[in-house]
Amino acid sequence: MIKKLHLLPSVLALLSLGLFTSCDKKHSDEDFTAYFGGEVLNPQTNYVLFLKDNEVIDTIFLDKKNRFLHKFDSLTPGLYIFKHQPEYQYVYFDKNDSLMVMINSKDFDNSIVFCGRGDEKNNYLMEMYLSNEKDRSNMYDVFFRNSKDFIKNIDSSYALRKKIYEKHKSKNEWSVNFDTLALASLELPHYYKKEVYPYAHKFIAGENVINDLPKDYYNHRKSVDFNNPTFANFYPYVNYVTSLLNNITFTEKKGDIDEFALENNIKKLNIADTLIKNNKIKNHVLNGLALRYLMEEQNMFNNSAFIKRFLELSTDKKMQNEITTIENSINKLAVGNKLTSEKFVNEKNEPIDLSKLITKETVIFFCNTNIQSHLNAVHKKAFTLKQKYPNINFIAINIDDTYEEWGEKLKEFDHKNIIEIHAVNSDAIKEKWAVYKIHRSIILNADGTIKNAFVNLFDVNFEKNLN
Repeated sequence: MIKKLHLLPSVLALLSLGLFTSCDKKHSDEDFTAYFGGEVLNPQTNYVLFLKDNEVIDTIFLDKKNRFLHKFDSLTPGLYIFKHQPEYQYVYFDKNDSLMVMINSKDFDNSIVFCGRGDEKNNYLMEMYLSNEKDRSNMYDVFFRNSKDFIKNIDSSYALRKKIYEKHKSKNEWSVNFDTLALASLELPHYYKKEVYPYAHKFIAGENVINDLPKDYYNHRKSVDFNNPTFANFYPYVNYVTSLLNNITFTEKKGDIDEFALENNIKKLNIADTLIKNNKIKNHVLNGLALRYLMEEQNMFNNSAFIKRFLELSTDKKMQNEITTIENSINKLAVGNKLTSEKFVNEKNEPIDLSKLITKETVIFFCNTNIQSHLNAVHKKAFTLKQKYPNINFIAINIDDTYEEWGEKLKEFDHKNIIEIHAVNSDAIKEKWAVYKIHRSIILNADGTIKNAFVNLFDVNFEKNLN
């Protein structure tokens, strides 16, 4: 929290204006008035969106000093999202909370600090989120370990986070509903690691560890409430359930499984339909499964069959439209087609025409500075492949960073014979090239046509796609 202390004066100045004098007054049982405001440093737009379950409730505009404030005459207690394009984060409101938040768009998550009534809950959620994100960025190396060392590592990490949870809970009076969410932010990321490990280890290390796991390894499944509406749009929950379904399918086939085979993924949809009764939660999980499948599978016939089953089970029209839009983008990435023309710059911030860099067979991979372990690992892998295949180009495209963040990171390592460029509009790349996973890679022929738009440098069979 020391890193954020310099931001507090501006927030406290807002509080001192008397805007939140209602914080101290008594509220009737029928009064659900709440306030949400704050300040945005380096704003990207002139507004902040306030959402519930992915639906915009209010658009709150910034004033000339980039501050905002909104009074809700009635706000139901629960989990919400505030969004300053393109970033977003969670915020939890109990009855009559009055919250101020400081945001710096150049370091969105790390800059966030809350003040006002309800701040202790939300600062806890942010502390846990940042801790889990830091942990997640280093999981590639952890998933490579044998089962004994893996369990030791994640149990140690869990114990540290549990102390954070217990410290905050003992210090603050939390509502029962918020405590359910607070505990989930501790436990679900831990359970996620346990579910991912068996198939991630098989993918990375080529070893099947199913029979090496302790008998009580999956006991955590008994404690998960799969139908709690609080979790409907809570990323740690959707992420956990998706990994659970992947692992169940993987384990039933005793580790000998094509994770992205049509049969297995339709089975995941069917299991989710049986396991989860709450439609709102079920739709989010089904949507997550569909996104994951479409990011990997490029068989157009299989895509159509999978989408047909997805549409039969999903009841959310907006999510259905999202998935069919992505399917259409993927169809445009078929073998023999060309990538859409997008804007890039080089290390000198000069415009780059990607098509002019494609002079021979080319492997395009993606990276960003927020996932340090992947950034290092993918470059190391590309260096090794470049030495083995000198007649193939390797192009690293930086996404989701500012030009300045990317440039500073490039100074830290020798990128040798790898061509480094920065995407000016990351959202356009994600949408048109269907890049929703940082591990995606694309192989192009010498004439710029697509050879394979859905590969992964870390796949043990990756080299079969090369010359």
